[in-house]
Amino acid sequence: MEILHTILPPRIWLEGTKLWVQRVSCLPSTRKDAVKLQKQLDLKLQQTQAQQGGICHVRRELYSQCFDEIIRQAILSCTQKGLLLLRVRDESRMRMVALQTLYESNMAFAFRKVLQLELGKANMEKKRKDLEKDKRDLEKQVKDMGVKCEAIKIREMERRETEERKHTEEIEFLKHTNEQLKFELAGITE
Repeated sequence: MEILHTILPPRIWLEGTKLWVQRVSCLPSTRKDAVKLQKQLDLKLQQTQAQQGGICHVRRELYSQCFDEIIRQAILSCTQKGLLLLRVRDESRMRMVALQTLYESNMAFAFRKVLQLELGKANMEKKRKDLEKDKRDLEKQVKDMGVKCEAIKIREMERRETEERKHTEEIEFLKHTNEQLKFELAGITE
């Protein structure tokens, strides 16, 4: 089964001074193997506390390993089925990478938007405070102008009263002078 070793290459690692090589099994699988695989997957998902939703790298890795085992079993029973499953697996991985890229791009976009909103909120808050300060300044100016206006009204009223008093006194003086002149004129003409 050379194709099996090409698709699922052996794992090689160094432990101490020994080089270890682990190859996939070429033994055909049974129904018990499928049930055992399902139980192992469920157990590993629980042990690793893989997330049920969203993007979870642990869950994805466990499912990938399970899919590789299903491909191994399919290749042993029918090479064409195994190759088709391999193609499905590769397409699924490419889609997952594309979706993850899209997800990360969307998250970055959302993060930028939140930052823009926060900046906009801070700017609006500053603008609001500036406008409130301007409003207080304008209200103070209105109050000051009201006080000045009231003072001008009082001064103007006092000035008018003074002028009216002078005018009245002048009229009284002129009436009195006129009466005296009439009296003197009447005294001369008689």
